[in-house]
Amino acid sequence: MPTVCTTIKVSKDGQYILATGTYKPRVRCYDTYQLSLKFERCLDSEVVTFEILSDDYSKIVFLHNDRYIEFHSQSGFYYKTRIPKFGRDFSYHYPSCDLYFVGASSEVYRLNLEQGRYLNPLQTDAAENNVCDINSVHGLFATGTIEGRVECWDPRTRNRVGLLDCALNSVTADSEINSLPTISALKFNGALTMAVGTTTGQVLLYDLRSDKPLLVKDHQYGLPIKSVHFQDSLDLILSADSRIVKMWNKNSGKIFTSLEPEHDLNDVCLYPNSGMLLTANETPKMGIYYIPVLGPAPRWCSFLDNLTEELEENPESTVYDDYKFVTKKDLENLGLTHLIGSPFLRAYMHGFFMDIRLYHKAKLMVNPFAYEEYRKDKIRQKIEETRAQRVQLKKLPKVNKELALKLIEEEEEKQKSTWKKKVKSLPNILTDDRFKVMFENPDFQVDEESEEFRLLNPLVSKISEKRKKKLRLLEQQELREKEEEEEPEGKPSDAESSESSDDEKAWVEEVRKQRRLLQQEEKVKRQERLKEDQQTVLKPQFYEIKAGEEFRSFKDSATKQKLMNKTLEDRLKIEAKNGTLSVSDTTVDSKQLTFTLKRSEQQKKQQEAEKLHRQERKRLRRSAGHLKSRHKRGRSFH
Repeated sequence: MPTVCTTIKVSKDGQYILATGTYKPRVRCYDTYQLSLKFERCLDSEVVTFEILSDDYSKIVFLHNDRYIEFHSQSGFYYKTRIPKFGRDFSYHYPSCDLYFVGASSEVYRLNLEQGRYLNPLQTDAAENNVCDINSVHGLFATGTIEGRVECWDPRTRNRVGLLDCALNSVTADSEINSLPTISALKFNGALTMAVGTTTGQVLLYDLRSDKPLLVKDHQYGLPIKSVHFQDSLDLILSADSRIVKMWNKNSGKIFTSLEPEHDLNDVCLYPNSGMLLTANETPKMGIYYIPVLGPAPRWCSFLDNLTEELEENPESTVYDDYKFVTKKDLENLGLTHLIGSPFLRAYMHGFFMDIRLYHKAKLMVNPFAYEEYRKDKIRQKIEETRAQRVQLKKLPKVNKELALKLIEEEEEKQKSTWKKKVKSLPNILTDDRFKVMFENPDFQVDEESEEFRLLNPLVSKISEKRKKKLRLLEQQELREKEEEEEPEGKPSDAESSESSDDEKAWVEEVRKQRRLLQQEEKVKRQERLKEDQQTVLKPQFYEIKAGEEFRSFKDSATKQKLMNKTLEDRLKIEAKNGTLSVSDTTVDSKQLTFTLKRSEQQKKQQEAEKLHRQERKRLRRSAGHLKSRHKRGRSFH
């Protein structure tokens, strides 16, 4: 269905399945032999219920919610008429060809299809009637009233032959009823059995020979019973409310099984002589369930039996409900390793199955305070549940709390803007792992008192005042939460400043103001340093000179510091005077600088020593040359 399916029924020959739904109101017929949709017909108004009068789909009667009764033939719409009051249910009496309509009236309207006219209505004692049914064996007509009674009428004499007070009989010792039970479902089975469903969730099983119910079954949900069906092969009754379908034995009331669909139920239909169940739900798709125990699959889907047989051929592993699975490590912790190989442990996979009672006894002996720990955990869970109902606090990090609060506020504003206009969502810095260190490491703390921060963010001071107040309130709430005290209702938030951060004048004034404040703070700091210098007494300081170095005066470091403070041009001029720099012009109208590295005192001394050494060697060579020449002259003389 497009939206919702309201009712579903199967034709007597089992070939066609008809269902009605909305929106728009329509009826759909499915051919089971072809496994396809046979036809679809749209209607003028929603269908309350319908009845298939023939063995196939050739004769259908629809009861609409606008008091109209619509007849359809095999070709389509045939005839439409109207009843005086809004109808809720109707039944067809085959021997007399009469349609009995019940609804928001005390009268039961009769429409004879053979004569084509209305007959005298049946006058009941009820203000309104909800449901009705006709026994297929002896033709007894029964109607369920809004007062919780069932009135039985004989169609031959048009007289009431019986009255059952179901509202009084539905109240048991275990049931809790807050309102008067009214009849919401009615169904005959055989000549003597009748099942009645109430709006409070009870199903009463009657024998027509007694005014007391044989059995009262409570669904325990307090929802109105939608439909009741009989399953004769297993003596079961299928009762359904909007939440669950229960199958129970009509003799003992023992639950056989139950179905709880995902969506609410509107109607339930049992496919005849099979184990298939069809449901009309508050959803476009109708539910189909196959339970092999109830009966075989229909002829048009016999493959379901093959599927169930294949599933039975692959039996599942046995599940031990009264046993506890433990590993070898668990046995060592419990001190039960000596039981391995005994009947107390049954090996399974990588562990053992042991009796749950033995496991609890051993665990209690090993850890006698387990119950106290369990009790404390339960108390802690209860406290956390009550805390969850309180005002939820914003969890702020320990570092850069104001920045985190600012990001949270910006994220909330983005969410509000996305509701009005679709905006592409950007990743949040707080949840991004790349920036998590910024909110954990204290080295990343923003210094709001620094000169750079105050000049670059001149308007942050105004905006942060409100954020600081909110931050203080959040910290107070966190402290109160830790002390498990009740939280106050809270204070009204401060009115936001109406000034725009884009206003240029305000920005310039704030920058000037910050500069004046910084100058005043610097002046105060200088005065404080001057006072400290005047108060301090200078003491002699001693310095250690490394081995191999000579002491130089402190003036050298002072001159070097002065030289470093000068510009590059001044330094080049000084270097040129000292002779360590030479400037020359090149052919491409540019200048070439040549630097001569300065020598240290030690290098100068070494060079002077080398120079003296070379001079001494030259002097020695000269003296040796003079002696050699004199020796030669002496020999020649002799």
